Amino acid sequence: MPPALSAVQADITSLRVDAVVNAANSRLAGGGGVDGAIHRAAGRADLMSACAALGGCEPGDAKATPGFRLPARWIIHTVGPVWQGGRHGEPDVLARCYVTSMQVADQLGARSVAFPAISTGIYGFPKDLAAMIAVNTLRRSASAAQQVILVAYDEETLRMYESHLTGDR
Repeated sequence: MPPALSAVQADITSLRVDAVVNAANSRLAGGGGVDGAIHRAAGRADLMSACAALGGCEPGDAKATPGFRLPARWIIHTVGPVWQGGRHGEPDVLARCYVTSMQVADQLGARSVAFPAISTGIYGFPKDLAAMIAVNTLRRSASAAQQVILVAYDEETLRMYESHLTGDR
């Protein structure tokens, strides 16, 4: 059964959930945007050490570390696609990010999971298409998680999530 799905505008690093998903780079090295914010809030040194032990991550895959200083118990790192016009399988890779992240969440026993808008920052994925993929993929995901929160950094992204959640498109 799919988990309850909702959207909020918030700082993902402040949410009290079992797991937060990090929109990571393939080296899991910390970067800008949500990745940098999660590394800073969790404690850069501890998180960098845990990520280094994972040996990187391929686009569409997901790996977990402890949450360290975050309110979340775990961080699930996933690598989204860099937008190249949509002709290189980017939508499928983005959908796999959600599927594999939920599989990792289930392996961890996470009951609540928060996702950022994966790949919509520096990776350039169109926000509305990304919101549609997130909602549709998570609605089809069977999971033991009870709650999934789509976390918008800005009001524009929140409106897109809400529109896809209510079927107003």
